[in-house]
Amino acid sequence: MSEDAAARALAALRADGATLAVAESLTGGLLAAALVGVPGASAVFRGSVTAYATELKASVLGVDEGLLDVYGPVHPVVARQMAEGVRRLLGADWALATTGVAGPEPQGGQPVGTVHVALAGPAGTEALPLRLSGGRDTIRHGAVDAALELLLRRLSIAEGPAVRAQNP
Repeated sequence: MSEDAAARALAALRADGATLAVAESLTGGLLAAALVGVPGASAVFRGSVTAYATELKASVLGVDEGLLDVYGPVHPVVARQMAEGVRRLLGADWALATTGVAGPEPQGGQPVGTVHVALAGPAGTEALPLRLSGGRDTIRHGAVDAALELLLRRLSIAEGPAVRAQNP
């Protein structure tokens, strides 16, 4: 599903003349790979930051250190701040972020499958909490699919009926 969703998202962004950036943690580059796997992605995809280490979320993406100290990296506000940070850092119109626990062990008191994806755009930022099941690869790919679908839903709302008709 990722390839199709990535292609649809990039086409919608291109039609709008908009750009996209990505901040990843648990997906470790899978989201960026899904996007750059689409021919012509360079027209709208600005780039990505894979901030796998917690301290990079603060130092590179601007996530609040106090938030990370109290809640750890698997939190909806962390996902929101990651998206906002990479949007600002890479100068994009839209940004996606992923953070969570893919396993095999729980992290910071969060069970395996706890995932947060976020989207920052011209009208604000939203985070989507997920509880995914399966093995590590399934969870990571599920997070990529969820992030792309979040973007597609927002683009459909932002751009009106013509895009909804093209992207059922």
